[in-house]
Amino acid sequence: MDAPAFDAMVDEAIARVPENLLAMVENAVLLIEDDPPADGPVLLGLYVGIPLTERDSHYSGVLPDRIYIFRKPTLAMCDTYEQAVHEVSVTVAHEIAHHFGISDERLHAWGWG
Repeated sequence: MDAPAFDAMVDEAIARVPENLLAMVENAVLLIEDDPPADGPVLLGLYVGIPLTERDSHYSGVLPDRIYIFRKPTLAMCDTYEQAVHEVSVTVAHEIAHHFGISDERLHAWGWG
């Protein structure tokens, strides 16, 4: 799958996130990259920032949080288009959850990981 088709898949996943939840996302940007950082584990997505639960009155002038979705490892683990749609949807939800301060452990306990 080429990059524009993957980008459209991510856009569709974002469109499935409830509007009232997206409205609560603050100072964050979603980025699509081919690969995760070379010095780390193979990831499908990554949240880099300060979760809403950790922000206080001193939070100002901060660059936006970054939510990354990685194309190549996602596609490498999927055999079908439908699997890719599912993985992208789960990854987008998973990384947005981190923005809200929800840990990997909690997400796994809920069946999201």
